[in-house]
Amino acid sequence: MSTFLLLNGPNLNLLGSREPDVYGATRLGDIEARCQELASEHGHELSSYQSNAEHDLIDRVQKAGEDGVDFIIFNPGAFTHTSIALRDAFLAVAIPFIEIHLSNTFAREEFRHHSYFSDIALGCLFGFGAYGYELALHAANRHITNAEDK
Repeated sequence: MSTFLLLNGPNLNLLGSREPDVYGATRLGDIEARCQELASEHGHELSSYQSNAEHDLIDRVQKAGEDGVDFIIFNPGAFTHTSIALRDAFLAVAIPFIEIHLSNTFAREEFRHHSYFSDIALGCLFGFGAYGYELALHAANRHITNAEDK
């Protein structure tokens, strides 16, 4: 059994009501519940955390390193385009992670086209809405399972 962390950044607590034409109508709690279900089906433990504060997310990434978390699924929200400090936290703990975004950031404003995380992520998912979290969970499971088989 592996331990996964589902980590969500700023404004994702407003999913379901925030710009549903961009982010969909699914609430974060529903996404977390579905990911919990999938993780359990694969025999893994999953914890979820969301914060609007950069320093809280950094603290949670560092704690993941201390706690032996095996994999992180991360939607950095707007910190995607601004947070070198959060990037450094991921580099410091060296936990594999998938960067995920509900919308296709490359089809949006120019400033959203750059990510401080994509080049250090195991993989990235953009534009699949809430279903992207399920895809990320399956990919994380496959990565962990393949690593255990070696």
